[in-house]
Amino acid sequence: MKLLVAATLAASMVLPLSSFAEDAKTLQAKQSIDIKAESAAVWAKVSNFNDMGAWHPAVKKTEIVSGKNNEKNAVRVLTLQDGGTIKEKLHNYDAKKQSFKYEILEGVLPVSKYVSTLSVAPTKNGVTTVTWESSFKRKDLSKTPAKGQTDEDATGTINGVYKGGLDNLKKISETK
Repeated sequence: MKLLVAATLAASMVLPLSSFAEDAKTLQAKQSIDIKAESAAVWAKVSNFNDMGAWHPAVKKTEIVSGKNNEKNAVRVLTLQDGGTIKEKLHNYDAKKQSFKYEILEGVLPVSKYVSTLSVAPTKNGVTTVTWESSFKRKDLSKTPAKGQTDEDATGTINGVYKGGLDNLKKISETK
């Protein structure tokens, strides 16, 4: 009987925490940029799942560790300039529509359940719009997150990653 009471008490203490984790707010980030270059040229710079460092200044090295480059279920590891790593899995790659969708499996960013889409679209007069967007939850799912682990921190970090990458993509794409 004592064991049953102890187990019930332990479960009642754990369930609210796991319930909160499941109900944690889904966050979103989205950044777009217009680039004065043809969409095919911009797509050529971002389309290689195995070389994010070609256009994103925070990425030192990209390595496919499972599957084949630019194919569904390929897994890459990004090594950042500071030595941190991010492991990502490709969900969808559509060269014709110039977009791909992937998720973060693990890494140094303050997010979990992160799924993102990067797309390149021609507009008019040789201008291309690149959009990078995602949904995610913050990594620290406690009701009172640690300093630097709030919803605002997670969203700000992801938007910063996007802005840094897109700004550099514009710079290298518009340079003749």
